[in-house]
Amino acid sequence: MFKRSLPVLLISVFTIFSFAQTSSISQPKITRQKSGTTQLLIAVSPVNSQVVWAAGTGGTYVLTTDGGNTWKAGVVPGAEALQFRDVQGVSDRVAYLMSIGNNTTDFRIYKTWDAGATWHVQFVNQVPNAFYDCMAFWKPNQGIVHSDSLNGVFLDRRTFSGQKWHSITANMPPALPGEASFSSSGTCITTQGDANAWATTGGATTSRILATRDAGNTWNAYDTPLISSPSAGGLSVAFRDGMHGIVGGGDLAVNYRIQLATSADGGQTWTLTKKPPIGGTIFCLAYANGMTLNATEPVDHAFDRTVVITSETAPNFTSGAAAWTPDEGQTWYRIPGVNGNWAVAFANPHAGWFVGNNGEIVKISF
Repeated sequence: MFKRSLPVLLISVFTIFSFAQTSSISQPKITRQKSGTTQLLIAVSPVNSQVVWAAGTGGTYVLTTDGGNTWKAGVVPGAEALQFRDVQGVSDRVAYLMSIGNNTTDFRIYKTWDAGATWHVQFVNQVPNAFYDCMAFWKPNQGIVHSDSLNGVFLDRRTFSGQKWHSITANMPPALPGEASFSSSGTCITTQGDANAWATTGGATTSRILATRDAGNTWNAYDTPLISSPSAGGLSVAFRDGMHGIVGGGDLAVNYRIQLATSADGGQTWTLTKKPPIGGTIFCLAYANGMTLNATEPVDHAFDRTVVITSETAPNFTSGAAAWTPDEGQTWYRIPGVNGNWAVAFANPHAGWFVGNNGEIVKISF
């Protein structure tokens, strides 16, 4: 689900405060890169510090194999009118894309085995009014795709083969009236370990976390303190281990209701963080240590609690801001000069990427 708002751009009331903060700390290094496209890039997925996939509107995907020094842009044949709201990179040759559009069959999952030379359609939605929001993977061939609720049920699917996507609707918890997720950045669901997954929702009277410990066989639903309404709720969620995670969102119709909360018990209970020094709505958040499928990517435990967020502002979501926290939301620092980005993800603390409007790609390094 993704809703648009009224044509207003609000200036954050935290601007002066954020300047005072950023003057006294060591900011991450920001490097702008050339993506080779002017299409909006919505989602990004690092495989490692050299290989990164991103995707967005116009059926567009981009790939780098040299840490972003050069990018190759392409369009998936037959998907020119679609938006790729999520991407999962597996290697320099293998990746998945999830599309949305205006028609029932525009919700699809594509896969390439040859660095984008050819794309194979693995799933095509056939259910009228279904809306698939985001996907996440435990392993290169094991993943899950999350949907809004329809007639009280979530139409989620999973794969254990990397080829066939099977319905797990019967396993999902009952939905609240109007409950849905937001597909703005492809991070409304996250995976961790071999079988853990969490999806964040909104749209109803309560924003919830849907959680599984067995790869989607069984689920629990937990309330969060985030605001929730037809235009509000949780948009992005990440877990750094099986117990510790963070969720963020806001109200897509109101530019100053940005919120985050953390959990230390696997998502069962949540505590609101300090308010970050930016406005808009959180479109994406990411731990600096990364959430890649590459087990050889180095982990720096000094950054275990470092989280980066990016926000966008109504109505067109063409501007916003970014901020980071070294302690999961107890202190915040605005990132100067970074705006208009829809997603952020890391391979490791020294190699992360923002993507956004007009094909913008920005590398971030701590």
